[in-house]
Amino acid sequence: MNIANKLTLFRICMIPVFIGLLYWPTSMHSVEVLGASIPTNQLLAAIVFAVASFTDFLDGFLARKYNLVTVFGEFFDPMADKLLVLSAFILLVAMGKVPAWVAIIIISRELLVTGLRVLLAKYQGSVMAAALPGKIKTFSQMFAILFFLLEDAGFVLVSIPIATLLLYICLFFTVYSGIDYFYHARHIFGAAM
Repeated sequence: MNIANKLTLFRICMIPVFIGLLYWPTSMHSVEVLGASIPTNQLLAAIVFAVASFTDFLDGFLARKYNLVTVFGEFFDPMADKLLVLSAFILLVAMGKVPAWVAIIIISRELLVTGLRVLLAKYQGSVMAAALPGKIKTFSQMFAILFFLLEDAGFVLVSIPIATLLLYICLFFTVYSGIDYFYHARHIFGAAM
């Protein structure tokens, strides 16, 4: 197993750590960040999430630079991203930070695109690579989540919380990239039906 695939597996292993940290009792301790009090567990969860998110960039970079692209990586790298991001959005809904309807749209898109990837693998024998809109979607989702985890620090742009602004940017790219994937793979539906 190459280093890129090990980083993908590491990212998957970080998900239960991230979830566990967010479920840790919050009333015990807090940390001052930019004059705001953030629960320690939430700050640690944000750090774990940031590290896990960085491995997404790093494994892709290493795979391309050193020609370490594998079928395992092509399938499990985006799956690791989806597991990390969807876990975070579900927890943010439970915490009352993200509207449920936004999470439903994001989860639905991820499931639909995963189904499309399976169809393409079955009927074309290849795994659909991530396109630029999908990469922007993942990047914007990860930043939105990170800012929601640090929301108590009061990051604001023109009286709009940056976390909220990033949430709607990532929602736009989530929908746009989903439409883009289905448009470019529309030929598969004739073979699958």
